[in-house]
Amino acid sequence: MKLPRRNFLHLAAGAAALPAVSRFAWAQAYPSRPVRLIVGFAPGGGLDITARLIGQWLSERLGQPFVIENRPGAATNIATEAVVRAPPDGYTVLLVNAANALNATLYDNLNFNFIRDIAPVAGIMRVPSAMVVHPSVPAKTVPEFIAYAKANPGKINMGSAGNGSTPHVFGELFEMMAGVSMVHVPYRGIAPALTDLMAGQLQVYFGALTSSIEYIKAGRLRALAVTTAKRSAALPDLPTLGEFLPGYEASQWYGVGVPKNTPVEIVDKLNKEINAGLVDPRLKARLADLGGIALAGSPADFGKLIAEETEKWSKVIRAANIKPE
Repeated sequence: MKLPRRNFLHLAAGAAALPAVSRFAWAQAYPSRPVRLIVGFAPGGGLDITARLIGQWLSERLGQPFVIENRPGAATNIATEAVVRAPPDGYTVLLVNAANALNATLYDNLNFNFIRDIAPVAGIMRVPSAMVVHPSVPAKTVPEFIAYAKANPGKINMGSAGNGSTPHVFGELFEMMAGVSMVHVPYRGIAPALTDLMAGQLQVYFGALTSSIEYIKAGRLRALAVTTAKRSAALPDLPTLGEFLPGYEASQWYGVGVPKNTPVEIVDKLNKEINAGLVDPRLKARLADLGGIALAGSPADFGKLIAEETEKWSKVIRAANIKPE
Protein backbone atom coordinates (compact mmCIF):
# COMPACT_ATOMS: atom_id res chain seq x y z
CA MET A 1 0.00 0.00 0.00
CA LYS A 2 1.33 3.37 -0.98
CA LEU A 3 0.83 6.07 1.65
CA PRO A 4 0.14 9.69 0.72
CA ARG A 5 3.29 11.77 1.15
CA ARG A 6 1.79 13.79 4.03
CA ASN A 7 0.91 10.62 6.00
CA PHE A 8 4.32 9.10 5.31
CA LEU A 9 6.14 12.18 6.61
CA HIS A 10 3.94 12.27 9.70
CA LEU A 11 4.69 8.61 10.51
CA ALA A 12 8.40 9.07 9.81
CA ALA A 13 8.59 12.05 12.15
CA GLY A 14 6.81 10.07 14.85
CA ALA A 15 9.19 7.14 14.47
CA ALA A 16 12.22 9.44 14.66
CA ALA A 17 10.91 10.92 17.90
CA LEU A 18 10.48 7.54 19.59
CA PRO A 19 14.08 7.17 20.87
CA ALA A 20 13.99 10.67 22.37
CA VAL A 21 10.62 10.06 23.98
CA SER A 22 11.62 6.69 25.40
CA ARG A 23 14.92 8.12 26.68
CA PHE A 24 13.04 10.97 28.35
CA ALA A 25 10.61 8.52 29.93
CA TRP A 26 13.55 6.38 31.08
CA ALA A 27 15.21 9.42 32.65
CA GLN A 28 11.93 10.47 34.27
CA ALA A 29 11.70 7.03 35.91
CA TYR A 30 15.33 7.21 37.12
CA PRO A 31 16.31 5.78 39.49
CA SER A 32 14.25 2.61 39.46
CA ARG A 33 16.84 0.53 41.35
CA PRO A 34 19.78 1.15 43.76
CA VAL A 35 22.62 3.42 42.62
CA ARG A 36 26.29 2.78 43.44
CA LEU A 37 28.26 5.82 44.66
CA ILE A 38 31.96 4.93 44.27
CA VAL A 39 34.49 6.53 46.65
CA GLY A 40 38.24 6.22 46.05
CA PHE A 41 39.13 6.26 49.74
CA ALA A 42 38.67 3.99 52.73
CA PRO A 43 35.69 4.47 55.07
CA GLY A 44 35.86 7.11 57.78
CA GLY A 45 37.62 10.03 56.07
CA GLY A 46 36.20 13.34 54.89
CA LEU A 47 35.38 12.11 51.40
CA ASP A 48 33.65 9.00 52.69
CA ILE A 49 31.59 11.00 55.19
CA THR A 50 30.63 13.48 52.46
CA ALA A 51 29.60 10.65 50.13
CA ARG A 52 27.40 9.14 52.84
CA LEU A 53 25.71 12.49 53.55
CA ILE A 54 25.02 13.12 49.85
CA GLY A 55 24.02 9.49 49.31
CA GLN A 56 21.50 9.66 52.15
CA TRP A 57 20.10 12.94 50.79
CA LEU A 58 19.71 11.55 47.27
CA SER A 59 18.14 8.35 48.63
CA GLU A 60 15.52 10.40 50.47
CA ARG A 61 14.84 12.65 47.48
CA LEU A 62 14.83 10.04 44.73
CA GLY A 63 13.37 7.04 46.54
CA GLN A 64 16.14 4.53 45.84
CA PRO A 65 19.23 3.61 47.93
CA PHE A 66 22.51 5.27 46.96
CA VAL A 67 24.92 2.59 48.15
CA ILE A 68 28.42 3.77 49.08
CA GLU A 69 31.13 1.54 47.63
CA ASN A 70 34.67 2.25 48.88
CA ARG A 71 37.40 1.37 46.39
CA PRO A 72 40.64 2.80 47.83
CA GLY A 73 44.00 2.49 46.15
CA ALA A 74 46.22 4.00 43.45
CA ALA A 75 45.38 7.55 44.56
CA THR A 76 41.68 7.11 43.60
CA ASN A 77 42.49 5.78 40.11
CA ILE A 78 40.97 2.34 40.83
CA ALA A 79 37.64 3.90 41.76
CA THR A 80 37.71 6.30 38.82
CA GLU A 81 38.41 3.58 36.27
CA ALA A 82 35.56 1.47 37.68
CA VAL A 83 33.15 4.33 36.93
CA VAL A 84 34.70 5.06 33.52
CA ARG A 85 34.07 1.40 32.54
CA ALA A 86 30.53 1.29 33.95
CA PRO A 87 27.42 1.56 31.73
CA PRO A 88 26.41 5.21 31.19
CA ASP A 89 22.99 4.74 32.75
CA GLY A 90 23.26 6.78 35.94
CA TYR A 91 23.50 3.75 38.22
CA THR A 92 27.25 4.09 38.85
CA VAL A 93 28.32 7.48 40.20
CA LEU A 94 31.76 8.77 41.26
CA LEU A 95 32.61 11.03 44.17
CA VAL A 96 35.02 13.37 42.38
CA ASN A 97 37.77 15.22 44.26
CA ALA A 98 40.93 17.24 43.72
CA ALA A 99 43.03 14.07 43.38
CA ASN A 100 41.37 13.46 40.01
CA ALA A 101 42.73 16.77 38.72
CA LEU A 102 46.23 16.03 40.07
CA ASN A 103 46.36 12.48 38.71
CA ALA A 104 45.82 13.66 35.14
CA THR A 105 49.40 14.99 35.18
CA LEU A 106 50.92 12.85 37.90
CA TYR A 107 50.35 9.50 36.13
CA ASP A 108 51.54 8.84 32.58
CA ASN A 109 49.92 5.44 32.05
CA LEU A 110 46.29 5.86 33.07
CA ASN A 111 43.76 3.82 31.10
CA PHE A 112 41.40 6.77 30.94
CA ASN A 113 41.31 10.53 30.44
CA PHE A 114 39.36 12.00 33.33
CA ILE A 115 38.07 15.12 31.59
CA ARG A 116 37.09 13.13 28.49
CA ASP A 117 35.65 10.04 30.17
CA ILE A 118 33.81 11.41 33.21
CA ALA A 119 30.88 13.78 32.78
CA PRO A 120 30.63 16.41 35.53
CA VAL A 121 27.33 16.43 37.43
CA ALA A 122 27.63 18.84 40.36
CA GLY A 123 30.02 20.28 42.87
CA ILE A 124 29.38 19.60 46.55
CA MET A 125 31.83 21.68 48.54
CA ARG A 126 35.28 23.16 48.90
CA VAL A 127 37.32 22.19 51.96
CA PRO A 128 39.95 24.66 53.20
CA SER A 129 43.38 23.41 54.12
CA ALA A 130 45.51 25.05 56.78
CA MET A 131 49.21 25.76 57.01
CA VAL A 132 50.04 24.35 60.44
CA VAL A 133 53.35 24.20 62.29
CA HIS A 134 54.70 22.48 65.39
CA PRO A 135 54.66 24.83 68.40
CA SER A 136 58.48 24.70 68.56
CA VAL A 137 58.67 26.64 65.29
CA PRO A 138 59.37 30.25 66.33
CA ALA A 139 57.23 31.80 63.58
CA LYS A 140 53.82 33.09 64.65
CA THR A 141 52.81 34.49 61.25
CA VAL A 142 53.29 33.61 57.58
CA PRO A 143 55.86 36.42 56.98
CA GLU A 144 57.81 35.26 60.05
CA PHE A 145 57.74 31.67 58.75
CA ILE A 146 59.00 32.75 55.32
CA ALA A 147 61.86 34.67 56.96
CA TYR A 148 62.64 31.68 59.19
CA ALA A 149 62.63 29.29 56.19
CA LYS A 150 64.92 31.57 54.18
CA ALA A 151 67.33 31.70 57.11
CA ASN A 152 67.24 27.88 57.38
CA PRO A 153 67.15 26.55 53.80
CA GLY A 154 66.66 22.79 53.57
CA LYS A 155 66.27 22.42 57.34
CA ILE A 156 62.48 22.53 57.59
CA ASN A 157 60.64 19.24 57.13
CA MET A 158 57.30 19.50 55.33
CA GLY A 159 55.09 16.44 55.71
CA SER A 160 52.47 15.18 53.29
CA ALA A 161 50.10 12.26 52.77
CA GLY A 162 52.30 11.00 49.91
CA ASN A 163 53.96 12.15 46.70
CA GLY A 164 51.49 14.11 44.62
CA SER A 165 48.89 14.32 47.40
CA THR A 166 47.10 17.61 47.98
CA PRO A 167 49.22 18.50 51.07
CA HIS A 168 52.32 17.95 48.92
CA VAL A 169 51.30 20.11 45.96
CA PHE A 170 49.82 22.80 48.23
CA GLY A 171 53.20 23.00 49.99
CA GLU A 172 55.10 23.04 46.70
CA LEU A 173 52.99 25.98 45.50
CA PHE A 174 53.83 27.79 48.74
CA GLU A 175 57.54 27.14 48.24
CA MET A 176 57.43 28.50 44.69
CA MET A 177 55.51 31.64 45.59
CA ALA A 178 57.41 32.33 48.85
CA GLY A 179 60.84 31.53 47.42
CA VAL A 180 61.76 29.06 50.14
CA SER A 181 63.20 25.54 50.18
CA MET A 182 61.90 22.81 52.47
CA VAL A 183 62.47 19.06 52.74
CA HIS A 184 59.45 17.07 51.61
CA VAL A 185 58.73 14.02 53.76
CA PRO A 186 55.95 11.84 52.28
CA TYR A 187 53.86 9.52 54.46
CA ARG A 188 51.33 6.84 53.62
CA GLY A 189 48.33 8.83 54.69
CA ILE A 190 47.28 11.83 56.75
CA ALA A 191 47.31 10.24 60.21
CA PRO A 192 51.02 9.31 60.38
CA ALA A 193 52.01 12.73 59.01
CA LEU A 194 50.00 14.51 61.71
CA THR A 195 51.41 12.18 64.37
CA ASP A 196 54.98 13.07 63.43
CA LEU A 197 54.10 16.76 63.14
CA MET A 198 52.77 16.79 66.70
CA ALA A 199 55.88 14.86 67.82
CA GLY A 200 58.11 17.58 66.36
CA GLN A 201 59.69 15.42 63.65
CA LEU A 202 58.01 17.62 61.06
CA GLN A 203 57.80 21.38 61.23
CA VAL A 204 55.01 22.24 58.76
CA TYR A 205 52.04 20.63 57.04
CA PHE A 206 49.43 21.85 54.53
CA GLY A 207 46.42 19.66 55.21
CA ALA A 208 42.64 19.75 55.27
CA LEU A 209 41.32 21.84 58.12
CA THR A 210 38.94 19.03 59.01
CA SER A 211 41.91 16.85 59.98
CA SER A 212 43.79 19.43 62.06
CA ILE A 213 41.20 21.79 63.58
CA GLU A 214 40.86 19.89 66.88
CA TYR A 215 44.63 19.84 67.33
CA ILE A 216 44.74 23.58 66.56
CA LYS A 217 42.05 24.32 69.14
CA ALA A 218 43.85 22.15 71.71
CA GLY A 219 47.12 24.05 71.14
CA ARG A 220 49.00 20.98 69.90
CA LEU A 221 49.51 22.65 66.50
CA ARG A 222 49.73 26.30 65.49
CA ALA A 223 47.82 27.42 62.42
CA LEU A 224 49.36 30.26 60.44
CA ALA A 225 46.83 30.57 57.61
CA VAL A 226 44.15 28.86 55.55
CA THR A 227 44.86 28.08 51.91
CA THR A 228 41.52 29.16 50.40
CA ALA A 229 40.89 32.58 48.85
CA LYS A 230 38.46 33.43 51.68
CA ARG A 231 38.79 32.94 55.41
CA SER A 232 37.16 29.91 57.00
CA ALA A 233 34.03 30.35 59.09
CA ALA A 234 35.42 27.66 61.40
CA LEU A 235 38.45 29.86 62.28
CA PRO A 236 37.44 33.36 61.17
CA ASP A 237 40.43 35.10 62.77
CA LEU A 238 42.90 32.97 60.81
CA PRO A 239 44.22 34.86 57.74
CA THR A 240 44.50 33.41 54.26
CA LEU A 241 47.85 32.70 52.64
CA GLY A 242 46.74 35.00 49.83
CA GLU A 243 46.84 37.93 52.23
CA PHE A 244 50.62 37.52 52.30
CA LEU A 245 51.22 35.80 48.94
CA PRO A 246 48.77 37.47 46.53
CA GLY A 247 47.21 34.91 44.19
CA TYR A 248 47.82 31.88 46.39
CA GLU A 249 44.76 29.63 46.51
CA ALA A 250 44.51 25.91 47.14
CA SER A 251 41.64 23.79 48.34
CA GLN A 252 40.31 20.29 48.36
CA TRP A 253 36.95 20.02 46.63
CA TYR A 254 34.33 17.34 46.22
CA GLY A 255 31.65 16.73 43.62
CA VAL A 256 29.90 14.07 41.59
CA GLY A 257 30.59 12.65 38.13
CA VAL A 258 29.19 9.88 35.91
CA PRO A 259 30.44 7.96 32.86
CA LYS A 260 30.46 9.98 29.64
CA ASN A 261 27.34 9.58 27.45
CA THR A 262 25.08 9.34 30.50
CA PRO A 263 21.76 10.87 29.38
CA VAL A 264 21.68 14.61 30.02
CA GLU A 265 18.25 14.22 31.64
CA ILE A 266 19.80 12.02 34.35
CA VAL A 267 22.75 14.38 34.82
CA ASP A 268 20.34 17.31 35.21
CA LYS A 269 18.16 15.41 37.67
CA LEU A 270 21.13 14.56 39.89
CA ASN A 271 22.44 18.13 39.62
CA LYS A 272 19.07 19.57 40.65
CA GLU A 273 18.79 17.32 43.71
CA ILE A 274 22.39 17.88 44.86
CA ASN A 275 21.98 21.65 44.57
CA ALA A 276 18.75 21.40 46.58
CA GLY A 277 20.75 19.63 49.30
CA LEU A 278 23.36 22.39 49.41
CA VAL A 279 20.71 24.89 50.53
CA ASP A 280 18.88 22.51 52.87
CA PRO A 281 19.63 23.75 56.43
CA ARG A 282 20.16 20.26 57.86
CA LEU A 283 22.55 19.00 55.17
CA LYS A 284 24.26 22.39 54.87
CA ALA A 285 25.01 22.31 58.61
CA ARG A 286 26.45 18.79 58.39
CA LEU A 287 28.77 19.83 55.53
CA ALA A 288 29.79 22.95 57.47
CA ASP A 289 30.75 20.70 60.39
CA LEU A 290 33.27 19.12 58.02
CA GLY A 291 34.68 22.58 57.25
CA GLY A 292 33.04 22.61 53.84
CA ILE A 293 31.93 25.62 51.80
CA ALA A 294 29.00 24.80 49.48
CA LEU A 295 29.95 24.53 45.80
CA ALA A 296 26.60 24.81 44.03
CA GLY A 297 26.28 25.25 40.27
CA SER A 298 25.51 23.64 36.95
CA PRO A 299 27.30 20.63 35.42
CA ALA A 300 29.13 23.11 33.18
CA ASP A 301 30.27 25.10 36.22
CA PHE A 302 31.70 21.98 37.82
CA GLY A 303 33.34 20.94 34.55
CA LYS A 304 34.99 24.36 34.31
CA LEU A 305 36.37 24.00 37.84
CA ILE A 306 37.83 20.57 37.05
CA ALA A 307 39.49 21.86 33.86
CA GLU A 308 40.94 24.91 35.62
CA GLU A 309 42.26 22.87 38.56
CA THR A 310 43.78 20.27 36.23
CA GLU A 311 45.65 22.99 34.32
CA LYS A 312 46.73 24.87 37.46
CA TRP A 313 48.19 21.87 39.26
CA SER A 314 49.79 20.42 36.14
CA LYS A 315 52.12 23.44 36.14
CA VAL A 316 53.06 22.90 39.79
CA ILE A 317 53.59 19.15 39.36
CA ARG A 318 55.83 19.65 36.32
CA ALA A 319 57.78 22.56 37.82
CA ALA A 320 58.46 20.61 41.02
CA ASN A 321 59.09 17.38 39.06
CA ILE A 322 56.69 15.44 41.28
CA LYS A 323 56.48 11.74 40.57
CA PRO A 324 54.08 9.17 42.05
CA GLU A 325 55.46 6.75 44.62
